[in-house]
Amino acid sequence: MRRRATAVTGTVLALAVSACSAEAPSTPLPAPSVVTTASVPTTPSVPSPAPAVTWQVGARPLPRRADGFGEVEPTPPELVNRALPTKDLLPPPPDGEYHATISPVPADVLARSTWQPACPVKASDLRYLTMTFRGFDGRAHTGEMLVNASGATGITKVFGQLFAAHFPLEEMRVTSPAELTAPPTGDGNTTSAFVCRPARGQTTWSAHAFGLAVDVNPFCNPYTQRDLVLPELASAYVDRARVRPGMVLAGDATVRAFAAIGWSWGGAWTSPKDRMHFTATGR
Repeated sequence: MRRRATAVTGTVLALAVSACSAEAPSTPLPAPSVVTTASVPTTPSVPSPAPAVTWQVGARPLPRRADGFGEVEPTPPELVNRALPTKDLLPPPPDGEYHATISPVPADVLARSTWQPACPVKASDLRYLTMTFRGFDGRAHTGEMLVNASGATGITKVFGQLFAAHFPLEEMRVTSPAELTAPPTGDGNTTSAFVCRPARGQTTWSAHAFGLAVDVNPFCNPYTQRDLVLPELASAYVDRARVRPGMVLAGDATVRAFAAIGWSWGGAWTSPKDRMHFTATGR
């Protein structure tokens, strides 16, 4: 999801720069040579027409709460049954099938990510993935993700299974540094993994900061704790009895796919409930 960093988070990251021992690579990172590819056969389907653009994501900042998050507001009618079209950042697969690649993180990708020398993982221990995903328009798109090298192969298998199951994702891309300090808008829905930040409301590193967590369709699978809903406009998706595309539900194909590689689901927690969150560390 698009993270809206608070002033506290900014201070934590600043202190971490001097305290963390992770070192930046002393030599330029290698070019993105593909080391793994995967292809999953799927049942042929006819893509539906691209939905009309009725909402501009990130256009309206929310007033902040005392805790630094945005004010939780009712879900706008345009997002109650969310099915926004995917903007292609990478070329879609020409054959419409699932493909995945794993490579060392290219220098230009690392530069536009949230990685810095203070992060608790070395850049050399991250991997750059490209994976096919199915948008809410039914079409095949290519996404990108940074993950810990230890989980890279498993993650490509998970998303291959989601593609075969026709589970839709709105977008999949690397989180940028600007997103950590941008005002909260409460409407993000990016599926992502590595983000160098502390856990919500804490001073310890999130599993995302190690590349060992993935958030899937954050808007469709919101985080809740007491009166807080994240993303802040996603209250309509707190009701899990009203099933809509892109939702993760207990025991479904998404939960089973992650469980098969040893990752657990935050939606099974009591408090908070982090329905978007899958993790290799249990937190």
